[in-house]
Amino acid sequence: MTIDNPSPALAPAFQALLEQVPIGEHSVIEAETITYEHEGLPLEGYLARDVQADERRPAVLVLHDWHGVADNVRMRAQMLARRGYVAFAADLYGAGVRPTGDDAPAEAGKYYRDLGLLRSRVAAAFSWLQQHPAVDPARLAVIGYCFGGTAALEFARTGAPVRAVASFHGGLIAHDPSDASQIAASLLVLTGGDDPVVPDDAVAAFQQELRGAPHVDWQVTTYSGAPHAFTIPGTDRYRPVADARSWRALVCFLDEVFR
Repeated sequence: MTIDNPSPALAPAFQALLEQVPIGEHSVIEAETITYEHEGLPLEGYLARDVQADERRPAVLVLHDWHGVADNVRMRAQMLARRGYVAFAADLYGAGVRPTGDDAPAEAGKYYRDLGLLRSRVAAAFSWLQQHPAVDPARLAVIGYCFGGTAALEFARTGAPVRAVASFHGGLIAHDPSDASQIAASLLVLTGGDDPVVPDDAVAAFQQELRGAPHVDWQVTTYSGAPHAFTIPGTDRYRPVADARSWRALVCFLDEVFR
């Protein structure tokens, strides 16, 4: 049984992908809009979890692309809930800010130009999730898509007590001077082999920075023929093979870090 209240239904392409993840026989997945704030700014996230779980569960914070909290992160949160996680899709923009068209890169650009603000906006959602009574605060992960992938990696650089961070086709920003030594999480970077937004030299520079912090556990996987945003169904950029492989990579990664 799935309860989706009061959020809107997913578009067909997203619903079809969600249905590929089965619901446990005794599970009841509840999804709801959550209001919280950061420095006085109202935010609206999306929480999905199995309300039949009788113990604290590991949790995953899901960070959206430059369109804000929309079908993709709501779908991913429900997929994670079906696998037994408490999943919270954070709002990095603000309640009601869900840009489309040229407004989306303009909105995201505000945060690319102020990485400190981006990191603190993620931290607000992380703190909310960390304190949820259904969550085991010692088992937390952060994942993100496109803009959200960048945000997840930036948050890892704060030294936050997060076990795992995964980026799906996120921008890779190498820092000079480097702050990679602050990273406590294991990193999984899933990128497209034909992504003009994240070219080979950006991947190489990112990896080279991480080599300067030998304590960090990291992995970069590149999917051939995959453009930017290859996990977003219903678009001409969607690559089902790369999407399926990257999802399985995440599932294995979370199984490993939470065991």
